[in-house]
Amino acid sequence: MEYVSLDGYCLGHIKHHNILREKRLVLGLTQQQVADIAKISYCQYQRFESGERNIMTASFQITYRVLKALNMDIDKFYNGDYAIGEPIKETPDGLVYASTGRPFNKEVE
Repeated sequence: MEYVSLDGYCLGHIKHHNILREKRLVLGLTQQQVADIAKISYCQYQRFESGERNIMTASFQITYRVLKALNMDIDKFYNGDYAIGEPIKETPDGLVYASTGRPFNKEVE
């Protein structure tokens, strides 16, 4: 995915599965941790994040638990308010998320 830095925000055409991934990375959680918090299987969460399964067509209960695990507001998610991305800033080590200082676009180990 390409990005453009504008006033501290990462803008782009972001799909739902990319939003889930970004929120997880900002929080520093693994896919397994999100699945455990949401009380779903690892494989099920992995399919949401990869885009293989659309979270928008999952049951409300599952969608709610996943979004809650990622500290996301369900109304904002459904209204597209998360599409702009997380605030980022430039550091000598590269781009990081402003809220946590975690490296931008880096997997959690």
